[in-house]
Amino acid sequence: MAEFLHILARRPLVQVGAHPEAVQVTTSAPSRPRLHRAWLVAFAAFVALVGAAGFRAAPSVLIDPLHDEFGWSRSTISAAVSINLILYGLISPFAAALMERLGMRRVVAGALVLVAAGSGLTVFMTASWQLLLCWGVLVGTGTGSMALAFVATVTSRWFVRHRGLVSGVLTAAGAAGQLVFLPIIAALATNHGWRSASLTVAGAAIVVVPIVLIFLRDHPSDVDTTAYGATEPEAKPAPTHGTARRALTVLRDSMRSPVFWLLAGGFAICGASTNGLVGTHFVPAAHDHGMPPTTAASLLALVGLFDVAGTIASGWFTDRIDPRWLLGGYYFLRGVSLLLLPHLFAPTTEPPMWAFIIFYGLDWVATVPPTVALCRERFGLTGPIVFGWVFASHQIGASIAATGAGLIHDHFGGYDLAWYLAGGLCGLAAVMSISIPSAGVRGGPRNMALTRRP
Repeated sequence: MAEFLHILARRPLVQVGAHPEAVQVTTSAPSRPRLHRAWLVAFAAFVALVGAAGFRAAPSVLIDPLHDEFGWSRSTISAAVSINLILYGLISPFAAALMERLGMRRVVAGALVLVAAGSGLTVFMTASWQLLLCWGVLVGTGTGSMALAFVATVTSRWFVRHRGLVSGVLTAAGAAGQLVFLPIIAALATNHGWRSASLTVAGAAIVVVPIVLIFLRDHPSDVDTTAYGATEPEAKPAPTHGTARRALTVLRDSMRSPVFWLLAGGFAICGASTNGLVGTHFVPAAHDHGMPPTTAASLLALVGLFDVAGTIASGWFTDRIDPRWLLGGYYFLRGVSLLLLPHLFAPTTEPPMWAFIIFYGLDWVATVPPTVALCRERFGLTGPIVFGWVFASHQIGASIAATGAGLIHDHFGGYDLAWYLAGGLCGLAAVMSISIPSAGVRGGPRNMALTRRP
């Protein structure tokens, strides 16, 4: 009987009482393909990353207002930026492990609340240690919980097809946040004071929380589906007994591979030449040459605009070209542009500066998709946590550059030496990237990582 009902259910329906020659077959209209849940998760992740990027865009335009009001030196203010940057990286691998334990949704929502609290409390500052606590510790911890290890976690769990492209789009979210917030923050800081800018960022972070709670999900199996493009259910990491222990164990294992050190070294230089140097000191450096801060901030926002295009394109290329060669090319071209930058500053934006903004912007974080791909290929299921540690090195480099450039300016009265040092280091990063051994050589780190239990 059950078998008969099953067959009957699959037969077309006919009109009862109709003439045999005029039987009308009624079939249901083909349904439109439903949007895969992975795209909603990617949307929530994108919005969260844009919200988190708001306060990270603020330091470069608030250095001068804070100096004018409190009299703090640029090196003191840069120290707060350095704490922010280093925590943004060091928290990342622990956050990736915490996402395995508690889930992405809880961790990201809590991180946004922490960013809002840190940025909002800055309006009550009266001493420099409070700047270090709010701007450095609180915001650094919050944004670090939504760092690029979050991107690696989302793409590893929810995508098989188009992983590189989605990595590029989500990485571009930080640039999109800079593009949206930086001109607003600069205008608010100039016309209404830096406190209004901080409160605006705090409000933006809070607004994103409901979107995360509604759309973000931890695993495809939580909503009875599979990753986009997958032919079988996901392989989940083995249960862990402690977030810190998990992150540190992955670090210990990955440090045995030369690939880890080459990736981490190159990414440290990446951080030094982007967030640490250009992201923090471009606006005050341009101001030293007579350019208004709002104009310089707009140029930095344009870097974010071109970064969106460059990073998405890099994700597309990563699906098709050896990531090692992509990294080598990106670092080399960035180094050339930084060596030329000291000769381009002027009170007004001349065509050579526009060329730098376009060229450098396309290369800003184009390094992320191929780096994520190499971590995933060589270290398997632990790839997101390994990338968290690689990204920690990125932020250590950024922290050193942020403080070092401030010290160079205080000692030499300008930033030229900082630009030249960064350009030379990018050349070294290019060599390190193309020196990463092929995954197929003698069984390679890729095969070892994929067969080892996490």
